[in-house]
Amino acid sequence: MKLDPVSLRLFVAVMEENAIARAAAREHIAASAASRRLAELEDALGVVLFARSNRGSEPTDAAYALLDVARGVLNDLDGIAVQMRDYRAGVRGQVRVVANISAITQFLPWDLQRFMAAHPQVQVRLEEQISSAIAQSVAENAADVGILNHGNYGDRVTLLPYRQDELVLVAPRGHALARRRSVRLAEALDCDFVGVHPGSAINNLLIRAAAEAEKPLRLRIQVTSFDALCLMVSAGLGVGVLPRGSARLYVGALPLRTVALAEPWAQRQLALCVRSVDALSSVPRLLVDHLRAAPPPEVAP
Repeated sequence: MKLDPVSLRLFVAVMEENAIARAAAREHIAASAASRRLAELEDALGVVLFARSNRGSEPTDAAYALLDVARGVLNDLDGIAVQMRDYRAGVRGQVRVVANISAITQFLPWDLQRFMAAHPQVQVRLEEQISSAIAQSVAENAADVGILNHGNYGDRVTLLPYRQDELVLVAPRGHALARRRSVRLAEALDCDFVGVHPGSAINNLLIRAAAEAEKPLRLRIQVTSFDALCLMVSAGLGVGVLPRGSARLYVGALPLRTVALAEPWAQRQLALCVRSVDALSSVPRLLVDHLRAAPPPEVAP
């Protein structure tokens, strides 16, 4: 059975106007065409909607039952049109985001809160990954937007500037290095380290810097989150390296001190990662534009 929404809308108009002529005028069709459509609707449904007599037409019980159903169907159809208009305008939809822990703990909570407040009909799905996995996810279309450490990830993705951060050494409050204002990594390599998971950008930086200093990196334990790293460091299991903005979340609650790293690689650039700027669909483009216009680090919360 195929029901014509035009006929359903006409039927509702007839019920509300209580006259075919007035309903036909409201729907901008001839009265004869309206009568024909109502007859076709009755044939399609196999029921009598209007009892006809010399005194006119009266709605049947079936007509009153159909009225509620028809209004619901027409409202749903109108809702589809509104939703598709919103999608076309780029204000409704979903965007898949993958980001490293540095971006998630330092910048994204506030940036995404502002974005979602401005676009409440947009759903953001966020997943944490290491930078190399982020580039792969974006390249393979498993994610729309990535946020990672700037680097060379091949020609299948495009990088755009996002934020800058600074890596610092975190040490227990009573540690000898905790009294320093700054330290070279080579000076800290005599200590045990609490590291982050293998393959992460920070882990790779430490391994490379230790090799250049011709000293071993004494990784006593490796964890997968900054809160775990800080808990291990505060327990005296070693020192660690993490972004200053992330360390700020834990220093006040744990007996820790941060020390500046006197290394050029301690200043880092975080980047937005997309397959192609020109190929971005409307909703991911909204998010990318928002993140690119985000306030600079010095005024971020």
